[in-house]
Amino acid sequence: MTNFNVVAECKKTNARAGLLHTPHGVIETPVFMPVGTLATVKSLSPEELLEVGVQIILGNTYHLYLRPGCEVINLFSGLHKFINWNKPILTDSGGFQVFSLAKLTKINEEGVTFQSHIDGSRHLLTPEKAVEIQICLDSDIMMCLDNCIAYPSSKKQAADSVKLTSVWAKRCKTIWNENKYNQILLFGIIQGGMFRDLRKISIEEIVETGFNGYAVGGLSVGEPKDAMYDIADFTLPMLPNTKPKYIMGTGTPEDLIELVSLGADMFDCVLPTRNARNGQIFTKNGTINISNSRFRYDTDPVDEECACYTCSKYSKAYLRHLYMAKELLSYRLNTIHNIHYYISLMKKIREAILNNEFDTFRKDFYINTKGE
Repeated sequence: MTNFNVVAECKKTNARAGLLHTPHGVIETPVFMPVGTLATVKSLSPEELLEVGVQIILGNTYHLYLRPGCEVINLFSGLHKFINWNKPILTDSGGFQVFSLAKLTKINEEGVTFQSHIDGSRHLLTPEKAVEIQICLDSDIMMCLDNCIAYPSSKKQAADSVKLTSVWAKRCKTIWNENKYNQILLFGIIQGGMFRDLRKISIEEIVETGFNGYAVGGLSVGEPKDAMYDIADFTLPMLPNTKPKYIMGTGTPEDLIELVSLGADMFDCVLPTRNARNGQIFTKNGTINISNSRFRYDTDPVDEECACYTCSKYSKAYLRHLYMAKELLSYRLNTIHNIHYYISLMKKIREAILNNEFDTFRKDFYINTKGE
């Protein structure tokens, strides 16, 4: 049985709805994955994630390898029991965190030697070790180790990144095959910076190696929005339509809608959780900053039509009070709402695709949020 089935396609865009089969359940796509870097989606319990309809969460290989470490997670036979989450988990390879967090990094064909941002200890992360750590984590979907580069980067830097990512992807695939962990899905990652010709080379090499799904990496690293959409628009149609297509690390509600229209199936981003902790709340009419003084006397919920716990119980005035007082409950209530908003948005997008109404839904979304 194939791991991914497309069940509906939009006739006016490249948007599609699918079913992705994993060891811990079937995921309905398009799907948004809340980020649980340290084996927790910040401020929320797994039960609260289930309540708002989360299908899959994302964990981080780099962080979980450093702390608590596989010697702890092995006691629970993986992340699922460790964190009491019985649904799918995707783990990224650690490549982006090495790029963004680690100090004194040295990269060569063998792997990445880096100094821990926690205690300064030195480590070597090879493609083989990235897979082994993710096997320890018992991921449902694991990512190949890739070489992520900053924006802007020279063409030579991007070309070197493509070459290294392809070599590492083959080594990840080899150890995945040797260990016969075929029940865990392995995704390859496309690199190439903002250069179309390099993206094409990366696609050809990664697809030739063959994976259960394909991710577009190297976006949301500081490039202009138009550049991100341009590369996604170029890359997504060239990936196999029989496999899930994953845009890593993005984005805003507008990004999700636009990238779905270009053919993307999977997304992750810290935006709904991080912004919640900073007082920004997403609504069907756009974002609001709960710290705004106009909410001091506002007795209404954030969204009267929202079914989340926060909106059903609390007013904007209370949410503002909590935020201004720096109370921990502020993080929880804001995050519950924002995650609910993102998950609900993806459900509406999927329903619109199934009903062949996605193009209309997309237009209505911009009318509601921007008054256009």
